[in-house]
Parts: sequence; structure tokens; C-alpha cells
Amino acid sequence: MKEKIKNGILATRPWSFPASTMPALLTISYVFFLKNELGNDVNWWFGVLALLGAAIFQASGNLIGDYFDYQYHVDRKESFGSSRMLVDQIFKPKTILHFGIVLLGVGVVLGLFLCYRTGIDLLWIGAIGVVATYFYYKLKFAALGDLTIYIIYGPLIGLGTAYVMTGQLLWLAVVLNIPVAFLVVNILHANNTRDIRDDGKANIKTQAMLLGIKGAKIQYVILCIGAYVGVILMIIFKMIHPLTLLVLLSLPLAVKNIKKMLTAEIDKPEKIFDLDAQTAQLVLVFSLLFSISNFIAAWL
Repeated sequence: MKEKIKNGILATRPWSFPASTMPALLTISYVFFLKNELGNDVNWWFGVLALLGAAIFQASGNLIGDYFDYQYHVDRKESFGSSRMLVDQIFKPKTILHFGIVLLGVGVVLGLFLCYRTGIDLLWIGAIGVVATYFYYKLKFAALGDLTIYIIYGPLIGLGTAYVMTGQLLWLAVVLNIPVAFLVVNILHANNTRDIRDDGKANIKTQAMLLGIKGAKIQYVILCIGAYVGVILMIIFKMIHPLTLLVLLSLPLAVKNIKKMLTAEIDKPEKIFDLDAQTAQLVLVFSLLFSISNFIAAWL
């Protein structure tokens, strides 16, 4: 039983959760930074629930995605992607699908509760998240995965988190999360670049495949650099405090990941086999530094 629970947790790919939780945490820290402007009507507990909900939706998406990737032979014994719970026959496909749908249902119930307690605008924000979670595999197969991840795991989570906390559509939260979204997209992009060869055998199209190995490397580098440039621009326009330059402490990790990406070869996917996980680590470190900066700056 313990082994099943452990494997069930691993099937959700918890290493990737920074993609969903960090935009929510960053938004919470920014609302804290703006607390004097927003007044005393901020519900911090709803922010925590939004962070939890984001993780639940991502776990659901990971499970449902693994099911469809397995069904369409994108994930196979020789490929690197997925949690490997299906290709190694640890769980039956329907078990993974049903687990994903149950988590999606839990996320929907939580979202409806927050919608009831806050406002109707959360309904359309949540609806986009639900549709993208279940049908992400179709978007990914049509080379729209990068764009979908950029919208959901950054701006949309930020907008939703700020809304449940403040009861207003705080569009600055969308801008705030663009740098994090760039890095989150790179988690997927590293995965897809590694899998160019195997995805081609499955007759699907990803953005990495359309760009080719050279173009894929360029995109990864641009998004990495763009995250730091985005923070600097927000400082210049006085949207955030100069203390947020603390994110530069994560630069060595970004440089390390870029160097690894530049070694990628279509016929040698093992060269960047773990770059998606390392990019998730960058998202975690970058976002934590960004968030800590906002919390401290609120007192300066």
C-alpha cells in the first residue's frame, strides 16, 4: 500500500510543481508589497487556497497528459518523457486517467468555492484553466503547448490568485508573472527539444520540432534572458522595488542550464535528459528570490 501511494505521488510529477505554485506565491508576495495601496480587504487564506488549487490542477494535467501521451504512443519504453508509471506498467492507463479526473474535480470544487466567496470573474479564469488542463495534450500535439503553458502558468494563475485575494482584476499581476512564465515555458521546451526525435516517430508536432534544433536552442536562451530583462524593466518602470534584483543570484543556474541546452542534439537526447527538471529548479529559485524580495520591500 505504501508503495502504491508513493508511486501515485510520483505519477503527478511533483518536481514540476514550481511551474504552478511559484506564480501564485509570487502574486501573494506582490499583493503584500502593495498592501498599503490595496487596503485591509485582502484575504490571505484565499491566496493560500489559490496556490493549492494551482498545484492540484497541474497534478491533474500531468496525469491526464501522461495517459494521452501513452495512448498515442508518444511515451514509449525508449523515450525519456513522462513519470514512466505507464510505460513501465506500474499503473494501468485508466487508473492514471481516473486519478487525473478526480484531481481535476477537486480543483473545480475548490475553484467554485472561491468563485462563490469572491466574484463571477473567477469563473472565466477557472474555465480557461480547466479546458487547458484536460485538452492540453491536443494543444501540445498541434505545436501550441508553449503558448498554452505561457498563458496558464504565469499570467492566468497570477490574475486568478490576485482576484481571490483582493476581489479585483489586478492586471499588474499579469505583467508581474511574465518573467516566471518565460522560465516555465522553458521546462516544457527543454522536454520537447530532448524529445524531437521520439515525438517525430509519434507523428505529432511540437514547437521545438517546428523550430528545429538550432531554433529550439535560440528560443530557450531568449526566454531565459528575457526573464531577467523583464524584472529589470519592471524596476525601471517602478512597478517593483529595486531589491528584486536579488533574482540575479539565480543567474549562475540559468547560465548552467543554457550551456547544457546548447549541447543538445536530436540523435543524442540523453545530453539534456534532465534539463526539464533543472529548469524547474531555476523556476523555483528565481521565483523564491523574487517573492522574498517583494515581502522584504514591503517594509522598506
